Amino acid sequence: MRSNRTTGLRGALVLALAAVVIAGCERGTSTGAAPSAAEPAGPGCPTVLARSEAAVRQAEKTASGRNGPAGGPKAVSGKTIVYVAQTMTNPGVAGAAMGVTEAAKVIGWNVRVIDGQGTPAGIQAAFSQAIALRPSGIVIGGFDPALTSQQVATAGAEHIPLIGWHAVALPGPSTHPRLFSNITTRVADVARISADWVITHSHGHAGVVVFTDASIPFARNKSELIKKELATCSGMRLLAEENIPISDTSSRTPQEVSSLLSRFQDTWTHSVAINDVYFADAAPALRAARRKGAGAPYNIGAGDGDPSAFQRINSKQFQAATVPEPFAQQGWQILDEFNRAFSGHPASGYVAPVHISTAANSKGATTWDPPGYRAAYRKIWGR
Repeated sequence: MRSNRTTGLRGALVLALAAVVIAGCERGTSTGAAPSAAEPAGPGCPTVLARSEAAVRQAEKTASGRNGPAGGPKAVSGKTIVYVAQTMTNPGVAGAAMGVTEAAKVIGWNVRVIDGQGTPAGIQAAFSQAIALRPSGIVIGGFDPALTSQQVATAGAEHIPLIGWHAVALPGPSTHPRLFSNITTRVADVARISADWVITHSHGHAGVVVFTDASIPFARNKSELIKKELATCSGMRLLAEENIPISDTSSRTPQEVSSLLSRFQDTWTHSVAINDVYFADAAPALRAARRKGAGAPYNIGAGDGDPSAFQRINSKQFQAATVPEPFAQQGWQILDEFNRAFSGHPASGYVAPVHISTAANSKGATTWDPPGYRAAYRKIWGR
C-alpha cells in the first residue's frame, strides 16, 4: 500500500523540477548503448576502480569532512522566519522544515511553516500569506520559484531576503531568481559518487540500467552525468536508460522492470535512478520475478534519501544504497544563511559533502543526520 509520503514526494519532485519540458523527449522510452571506455578494453578498469573505491570509502564514512562553515557572525536577535513548504507530505521538505524549527529554538527566533499543499495555487497562496506576515525572511521550501514569480518580485520590492531549499539546481546565491542562497548538494557530486558506487560494488564489471525522467532538465542532466562517469570504466555496460516520468513511476516502472528482466536476465546486475522513488515501484516487479531482495540487480538512488528508501536499504529489499540529503543539517544551514544576510555578511558558500548510506553504515536510521554540525553552529552563533 502506497503511503501519502511517497505520493507527496512524487508531487514535490514534479513541481520542484518540472519547470521546463524538453522538446522532443518521449515519455517512458528505453534506450540501450554501450558507453565508450576511458581506459582500453580489457579486464575491467583498474585505474578507475581504484579511484572509485577511494571516493566511495570517503563517502561512506559517517563522520567525514567539516559539517558546517568555518566561521560566521554571532546571532542577531528578534527575527521571524516563514518557511513556505511545497508540501509537508514530502519527507525532504518536512525534514528541512524540522531542521529550521529546531535551529530557531537555539538561535532564539520565531518560525512559522505554511504548507502549500502540493499545488501551484496552494503554493502561491502560501507565499502570499508569508509576505503578508511581514517576516524577516522567507524560505522557498522545495519548489521552483518560477511558480511564484509574482510573490518573489514582491518580496524583493519589500526587501525580504529569500533562501531556497532545493529551489534551483545549484547551491549558493542565485541572481535569477534572486536568492541570498540555495541549500542543496551538488548534482555533479551526487551523480559521480552514485556511478562510482556501482563501479566499486561490481569490481569494475556490471550491466547497468539507468532510470531517469528526461522531461525534467535537472533530472536529465543528472542521468547524463551518471552515464558519463560509468563510461570511464571499460567494464561498465549500459544496458538501457529508462525514461519514466516521475509522475508515472507507479504505473510505468513495474511493467518496464518486468520487460528489462525478460530482455537482460542475469546480465542486469546494477541500477542507478535519479531518485529513490523508482525503486519503491520496482520492488513489486522484482519480487514477482522471485528475485532476492538482497541480490541483483543492486540498486542505488542518486539523490533524496527519504525514510522509505532507508527502510528498503536496512531491510535489504531491492535497494542497496542511496545518496541522501542531510535534511536537518540543511535546515540549520538555512538559519545560518539568514543570520549572515541580517548581519550584512555574504553567504557562507558551504555545501554538504555527498554521503552514501547502506545497511552497513546507517545502523537502522531512517535519515542521514551527520554528526557535529549542531555544535558547530552553536559556536558560530554564540548560543
